[in-house]
Amino acid sequence: MTQSFLGRRGIAVAPHSLASEAALRVLREGGNALEAMIAAAASIAVVYPHMNSIGGDGFWVIHGPDGRPQGIDASGASAASASLDSYAARGVRGSIPFRGGVAALTVAGTVSGWGAAHALAAEWGGTLPLPRLLDDAIWYAREGIPVTHSQWACTVAKQAELRPIAGFADTFLPGGDAPAVHSLFRQPRLATTLGRIAARGTDDFYRGDLAREIAAELAALGSPLTAEDLAAHHAKRVEPLSLRIPGATLSNMTPPSQGVVSLMILGIMQRLRGWDADPLGPAFVHAQVEATKQAFALRDRHVTDPAFMSVAPAWLLRDELLDELAAGIRADHAAPWGRRTDPGDTIWMGVIDGEGRAVSFIQSIYHEFGSGLVLPGTGINWQNRGCSFSLDAAHINALAPRKRPFHTLNAGLARLDDGRTMVYGAMGGDGQPQFQATVFNRVARFGVAPQAAIEMPRWLLGRTWGQPSDSLKLEARFPTATVDALRAMGHDVEMLADWDESVGHAGALVREANGLLVGGFDPRSNGAVAAF
Repeated sequence: MTQSFLGRRGIAVAPHSLASEAALRVLREGGNALEAMIAAAASIAVVYPHMNSIGGDGFWVIHGPDGRPQGIDASGASAASASLDSYAARGVRGSIPFRGGVAALTVAGTVSGWGAAHALAAEWGGTLPLPRLLDDAIWYAREGIPVTHSQWACTVAKQAELRPIAGFADTFLPGGDAPAVHSLFRQPRLATTLGRIAARGTDDFYRGDLAREIAAELAALGSPLTAEDLAAHHAKRVEPLSLRIPGATLSNMTPPSQGVVSLMILGIMQRLRGWDADPLGPAFVHAQVEATKQAFALRDRHVTDPAFMSVAPAWLLRDELLDELAAGIRADHAAPWGRRTDPGDTIWMGVIDGEGRAVSFIQSIYHEFGSGLVLPGTGINWQNRGCSFSLDAAHINALAPRKRPFHTLNAGLARLDDGRTMVYGAMGGDGQPQFQATVFNRVARFGVAPQAAIEMPRWLLGRTWGQPSDSLKLEARFPTATVDALRAMGHDVEMLADWDESVGHAGALVREANGLLVGGFDPRSNGAVAAF
């Protein structure tokens, strides 16, 4: 098993090593955690193009100089013209398609998050200009990135579906086919767009010449988004949700993120007994799976854009509610499941600088390659987050103008009573809160080192990465006794490969009380920890 990575003056983790190194370069130049994360965010949008783009959304959970958790919500709302009636008039019935212009109905917020983070970094004393922070991303887009096996395999799997979508083949199928592993993949139009953002600022994406060009391209490809929709968007500084559990204070993002679900799962588990003897044992898996079922049931009734919620998010974290949910869990028997979970692709990254300032960050275009649309002039692959809206007027996540869709994206941060700070997260749609809980508990409850906690086999309740079934999926490296015990409890167990991307790309960083920095990356990804 790989040893955890150690540092003293700065540390970063990402699912692609080039993004980790981009963050480390900034840290070595004296940049703070926010500046380093901007560099990583821009770089990952280039070097992991099947999972990420500047045409997506992002969320930031931050541990600042004063120790107070902060957050940045960089998620975009639907077009002002996007309504149930307007989509019915387009002939869209039942559900919104995953691909094409009708799926590209929400503003891409992530670039605004970079701008908000850059402003906050300056308040911390940061001095690095935006052109410096986007330098690596621009170089990789212009000069080419090495194609990973993950990019190749995803392109091969999705090319038949996406080839007819405007701009996809011209961008992602150079020469008419998926680019070969370790070939160089160039994105010159994206390099130019990133250069414009670097020179003119992130606001140009929403209210400048770039915004007007983006709006015209979107309209030509059938998206309902307009220049007015882009201009109305602003990233929001928010106070993250927090939950106190024995030994730690947990923070995560506010709705429309499902961060409240990640907190609920951990809050429910703290009320259960007998599961913390073995990080690979059936009791641990069972307790977390059952807590997940309880949390998801409430999430699906209540969590959406907070402007449309009937309860305050903190209502879902009340002691009496978590007590009630925990009391409904049987230690020896699985509750019925039978629902369909939502897949999704994204990236999570973490940075901690030498002063202890920490960032937990997540950025996404939702499904692989998002809507599939690539804007012809700017080279932006636009997200399809809006396809998660329901066309049922009674649904909590029903489509409405200028509404933000429910987000699977969430980013975890914990301040432990022993003086440690931890940032952690994973990609994987509905798997995200599950993988977060697994990694957090293995580190904080079982005392496992971050790298070992991530390398240990994981599980998933539901679907991700195109899986058609909603079974309880376990990596094959779990002990046979654990698998047999879970089946005996009534779980519908399905076995995965030994190291399966279905269980996400996780990462975790810890700052010890003495200032030591410790990190772990996921070998299921192309990631790395970079530290000095």
